[in-house]
Amino acid sequence: MSQGQLQKLQSDEEQEAITYGDVFGVRGAIASEPVASGDAAIMKSAERSVLGYSQIGGPASVMQAASGVNVATGAVDPNTVSDAVLNRGVTVTQDNIGDTQIVTEKVGGEVVGQYVEQTLVESTLGMDSITIGEALEAAAYSEAADKPIDESDAAAIKAAEVRAIGSNTTPAGGIGAQAQSAAQLNALIMRDENKTTLSDVLADASTKLSGDKMVTREDAEGVIGAEIRNKADMMTTPGGVAASMAAAARLNQNV
Repeated sequence: MSQGQLQKLQSDEEQEAITYGDVFGVRGAIASEPVASGDAAIMKSAERSVLGYSQIGGPASVMQAASGVNVATGAVDPNTVSDAVLNRGVTVTQDNIGDTQIVTEKVGGEVVGQYVEQTLVESTLGMDSITIGEALEAAAYSEAADKPIDESDAAAIKAAEVRAIGSNTTPAGGIGAQAQSAAQLNALIMRDENKTTLSDVLADASTKLSGDKMVTREDAEGVIGAEIRNKADMMTTPGGVAASMAAAARLNQNV
């Protein structure tokens, strides 16, 4: 959920409680359940217990944002836990398949988040601090490499570029501009095989950037926000720009 959407919800005096169906698109029993603050706290604890961290832009952070609006509008008591969580709980599971980790998060038995985390960034770039350019290149070699660039990808790339070069705008001819042009052109092309992909633009991102810096948590959060604001499901692309930035930020914290 974007900041703009949250502000709109907060400004609506007749706004009903934000439900799981509103923010995750679930269709099961929890779809009509309001998101409660206790739910978000429990999910965050589960993420940290299983993953060792709370996923940036993941289900817990989405739940926290939604429950914050519910509390602010008076739709939900600040100390409550939803029936779905009380009765069936939350689960976070991590399955390893080769060099890939598949994380699945559920509330009340319903999947609210599933994403892929690869060790590509760590294995390719070693244990030195990972730069924004390197994180972008990692996305070019992930499972999202052949994904046609769309507006969410372009927004994420532009957000990463301005942070890398320390500017408020993306330079003409830079990777952000290239990604934006590709997204606009791809929207007019029917066949996916003829569209410009993430790997086409990001394969040599480090050399294309006019500046670079180590990825920080703040950088990752900014890129994640840019990506999900431009996606209907408000979820990051597995192996995409935001996911690679988030992975790099976590690894940098341990260097």
